[in-house]
Amino acid sequence: MATKKKLLQAAAGSATGGGGLDVDEVFSTYLYTGTNDDGPNFAQTITNGIDLAGEGGLVWTKARDFSVNHALVDTVRGNTKYLESDTNDDDSITSVGITAFNSDGYDLGADNTWKFNVNNAYVSEYVSWTFRKAPKFFDLVTWTGNDADGDRAFSHSLDSVPGMIIIKKRSADTNYMDWYVHHRSGPSGKFGKLNSTSAWDDDDGDAGYSGIFGETAPSSTQFYASTQANQAGYNYVAYLFAHNDGDGEFGPSGDQDIIKCGSYTGNGSTDGPEIDLGFEPQFIITKRTDGTGNWLMFDSMRGIATGGNDAVLSPNRSWDETVTVGDYVDLQSTGFKLTNTSSTVNESAASYIYIAIRRGPLAPPESATEVFDVEFGSASPKPWFKSGFPVDFGFFKNRDATGNWQSGSRLTQGTSLNPNLTNAEEAAPSTKFDYQNGWYNSFGASTSWLSWMWKRAPGYFDALCYSGNSTAGRTVSHNLGVAPEMMWVKRRNAVDSWAVFLPSILGNTKALVLDQTLASFTYDGFNNTDPSDTAFTLGNDSSVNASGSTYIAYLFASLPGISKVGSYVGNGSSSGPTVDCGFSGSPRFVLIKKATGGTGSWYVFDSVRGIVAGSESQLYLNNTAAEQTATDQIDPTSSGFQIVINSGGLNTNGETYIFYAIA
Repeated sequence: MATKKKLLQAAAGSATGGGGLDVDEVFSTYLYTGTNDDGPNFAQTITNGIDLAGEGGLVWTKARDFSVNHALVDTVRGNTKYLESDTNDDDSITSVGITAFNSDGYDLGADNTWKFNVNNAYVSEYVSWTFRKAPKFFDLVTWTGNDADGDRAFSHSLDSVPGMIIIKKRSADTNYMDWYVHHRSGPSGKFGKLNSTSAWDDDDGDAGYSGIFGETAPSSTQFYASTQANQAGYNYVAYLFAHNDGDGEFGPSGDQDIIKCGSYTGNGSTDGPEIDLGFEPQFIITKRTDGTGNWLMFDSMRGIATGGNDAVLSPNRSWDETVTVGDYVDLQSTGFKLTNTSSTVNESAASYIYIAIRRGPLAPPESATEVFDVEFGSASPKPWFKSGFPVDFGFFKNRDATGNWQSGSRLTQGTSLNPNLTNAEEAAPSTKFDYQNGWYNSFGASTSWLSWMWKRAPGYFDALCYSGNSTAGRTVSHNLGVAPEMMWVKRRNAVDSWAVFLPSILGNTKALVLDQTLASFTYDGFNNTDPSDTAFTLGNDSSVNASGSTYIAYLFASLPGISKVGSYVGNGSSSGPTVDCGFSGSPRFVLIKKATGGTGSWYVFDSVRGIVAGSESQLYLNNTAAEQTATDQIDPTSSGFQIVINSGGLNTNGETYIFYAIA
């Protein structure tokens, strides 16, 4: 854990009883490209921030672009042994898969199994899900069977009643053992099979089984196994997942839930059940319990697209992501919603279980470089717009030519919106966010193209999708953690302007338009109501809340030392206003808009093209013009910037300008 985060948690603990771990310290979805080409040893290190060497845990790996078995490796069985969730095989041995567990991830060797690190004509793209051992989250236990009568007790360290337990025999036998699953919300007295499509079965000796989880319910300190999971001389492993129910101990204040194990009943509609988790998930597994159907595995890194196809893998199948294509779930700020009529996820009156893990981080960023970057496009390897973090929102523009701005988001990947236009969302298959270090669009190979990139983080930036209902006073939940100071809202499925709301600066009865030069005007689209740290309120204007329409909202806030939403008053002088952003240096990004006294463009400045004591290369977010470099307009200062031109667009005497700056 970084020193500053420890200090933040310690400070929180003085008032709340102690800070807790962040989600990102105990769980990771990590995407990577294989490096071993069946020739020389192209080993690589996966740095995902999870302490496997010191704390222990599980790494679950799957090839994304080819049909290859899942591989599960944990720190108790050791890095040379793996199990396959889609088979009932015992431990397999490899010395060239995961070669070491580290304090911040793990190492990969010259894989010859195709399950970890191959790059050839068939397979090259991988995903790994890492679960760290931690109270209230995850634990793993191994044992050797002893044929004891009745229920055999095993201690665990979850410090809560397990929400889901998975048991697998590791030893070779003439009858290989399935992956048996106990779920707190599954049918009473029954178990599932992770490697099978079968419905939940009786745990009482039916169908040749002689008991798995016994007759005793698991507790906050123990779970139980019986007969089939306790055969003398055979080795077993159990993976235990917690269920937080208002008792989670995570985040800066040590009071947040990050994992839920629950159930729902299908309704057979594309307007499916909404699952209230109390948080937005990043990882979901679902399974039907009263009938056959595949287990389905979703995560926001590979892609859970709101209103589009999701990237799906099945723990019980070796399939790649192209096999099961469809729009299954949409993410919401407080949970997820089923959007498919398939019997696998949402048949009317059918029963389903799920496990969901919260999106992180829970703590604010420590540096602006963790959550914002500006970069020129670059050629292979992908992504062509590279950053030092997974990107949640980005826009880009060809600075050398006339042309529209383009934007995309992780929540709606595969689509594009134009910040300078009112047009509806368009399909953009080449707009992809499934990268650890940037995002991809087919335009981005040229250095003429430039992208500005944001990562979601508490107190800094949030993004969410919602559907309108034309009801004034309707509230929409968000996860910014503070009241947003600037909001951009765009109707996705129809022509409409981008509504911009800055209540703390312009008041809650006025708005601006991102795609136009208009000054602020009276507008009740946000119901003349200030947003809170958990929700914002809508009127019934079509730009933000038409019945049946879909929307995306981007929420921005000031975070000390990292971002600043503010305003200044022009003085009409070439020695213009000096703006103190509270940064430790000059900003890397500044967006400025004239808010009163007439029209004005949305000026875009950044340090990549130059915020210098000289002529700047400014662009206008509201129009198609190539960048202009004719004048000196903004100079850097030691903590912000100064306006150094008396033009109306930036410095009319007595008029108010709004700005958004990032360090």
